[in-house]
Formats: sequence, structure tokens, C-alpha cells
Amino acid sequence: MSSTPGFALFSGLFGESTHLPDLVHCETIASRSSLHDWELAPHQHDRLHQFLFVASGAGTVFFEGEGRPLTPPCIVNVPPGTVHAFVFQPGTEGFVVTLADEMLDLIYEGAQDIRLVLSQPAVVLTDEAMVLGVQQIWHEYKKAFNEEFNGHSQARNLVLRGLCSALAGQVARAVVAQTEVPVLAAAGRHQLLKSLQALIEAHFLEHWGVADYAKALAISATHLTRCVKEATGQPVSHLIEARLLREARRQLTFTNKRLATISDELGFADPAYFSRFFTRNMGLSPRAFRQRGA
Repeated sequence: MSSTPGFALFSGLFGESTHLPDLVHCETIASRSSLHDWELAPHQHDRLHQFLFVASGAGTVFFEGEGRPLTPPCIVNVPPGTVHAFVFQPGTEGFVVTLADEMLDLIYEGAQDIRLVLSQPAVVLTDEAMVLGVQQIWHEYKKAFNEEFNGHSQARNLVLRGLCSALAGQVARAVVAQTEVPVLAAAGRHQLLKSLQALIEAHFLEHWGVADYAKALAISATHLTRCVKEATGQPVSHLIEARLLREARRQLTFTNKRLATISDELGFADPAYFSRFFTRNMGLSPRAFRQRGA
């Protein structure tokens, strides 16, 4: 086994970069890495957040090409958009918890400081609470595959939301305690991001551009772009499109509205434009996404 992973960039490892069949996905490290000789080439997930728990074994995680050792028990925090790769010792055991955008929105509601902390890739040592949290998520997730259990019940979603929220909070505490998080000291940038998110929530249906949000915040578009990139690792346009896309996914999943009606309510000039926007971001058409959900 080589000491460093290859340089090809993949987006489909450990779940799809564009969508998940559920708001939470959980699997063992071995289930996927063993198929790739315990090496996962550099890849990224634009709209997924991952917590990788290494219970035993060893390995190295590479963030943007920089290697960090994995000494169990530890948890790897992988924010959306971070290019990462893994080289595991054969037989390494643990779990990978993957959260979709919609679940992240629920978790971070009223807790944007946690979003900022977890926007930084990190490797932290675990405590009993984190280990138990991951194990509970795994057991709850597996219930979906029990023929006598309704895997899409509201109860299961609520339990998974609570367990994932607790895990995110515990990992955030560990990141603050065990690593240097420069973004925490940037109180002004933190407040700016909160203000931007409030504006996006109020105006995303109006299809405001970066310049519109910068004007409302009384700063230049260049300054806004730089601050958001430093705080989240993403451009402002990603935050804007992500909010519109999440609303589209919710409408397609939880309502029976016609596609033309959804397009109109989301502020698109015509259904064809809405379909192109959705397909470009999701990799499948609105109709296909709805059929898959059904």
C-alpha cells in the first residue's frame, strides 16, 4: 500500500456529492474503503458534511493535500467542499456519518457559531459521549433495513436529528478545545455571516445576487466574498444557490405541486430555467428527483 493517495479527484466516494437517499447516511469504514485497497483518492462533497469515527486501526487523512495522522479513537470532521483523502491500515474499524444539507440546516438553526467551528476540517480525540453518539446513529440508521420497521417514519427522522445534533455539538466542543480555530476570534465576521444568512432567508425567492446582498449589508461585494470564503470555505453564490435548491428539494419531496407551480413560487422565469438550474446542481431533473423520492 502506498503512503499517499492518488491525485485523481472523485465526488462519489462515501455517498453522492449531489444527493443522498436520506438526510443521514451511516456506514462502516470497511464497507467502502476495503473495496479500494483501503485508500480513498482525493475527493470532495459540495453539499454533504461528514464525521468519520476511527475506533481501531490507523491511517492518515489528507486535507487539501496536507496529511494528518489518525490515532484511534478519533473523529475526523470533513466540512462540505473540503478536498480530502484517506489511507487506512487494512482492517481499520469505525463508522462514517454523512449529513445532507437539509439535516445541517435543522442542526444549525440558531447555532451558527457551531457551523463556523465545524467549517474547519479537523481531527480530534473522542470521549465516551462521542463514541456512544456514533454508535447510536449507526443502530438507528440500521433500523431502516428491518422489514418490520418503517424506515421513513417521523419518529426515526426525529431521533436521527437529535443524535446528529448532539454529535455535531460534541465534535465542535472538541475542535475548540483541541485545535486552533481562527474563525472563533473573528466576531465581526461571525456577525456578518449571521446577517447574510438572515438576508438570504428573507430574499432568496427574489433571486438577489451577490451585489444585492453586499449593498444591503453596506459593504463591497469583494469584501463580502472574502469574508464568506474565509468563514465557510464557500463562495457567496454557493450559499445563495444552496438555499434555493433546498427549498426546491423540499417542495418536490413533501408536496404534490406541479413542477410549473414550484418553478413559479421559487421565482424562476419559466419551468425550463428551473429544470436547468435543478439538474445542473443535482445531477438529475426535478421530475426524476421526485420519482426517486417516491
